Amino acid sequence: MIEKLRNVGDGETADVLEVILREEVAHVAAGSRWYRWYCDRAGVEPRARFKELLLEFAGGYLHGPFNIEARLLAGFDADELANLVEQAG
Repeated sequence: MIEKLRNVGDGETADVLEVILREEVAHVAAGSRWYRWYCDRAGVEPRARFKELLLEFAGGYLHGPFNIEARLLAGFDADELANLVEQAG
């Protein structure tokens, strides 16, 4: 979306979205670290627990598309990303 906005000459909105994206990557990275820390402390396997939580609170379904590049920057690994895409069907 940022690139599309720049291509149509709306650099101001694109700049705002770039700030939001940077902040969101940092937010997701922090949340992921805390989630993994908590799972480790509780002796819970994080990916299996995520699937349980997804089923319990979201009917087992995620809505894509996902910004793969941003998720990689936030610390997701290839397996996590593949699972997200799979869950989104």
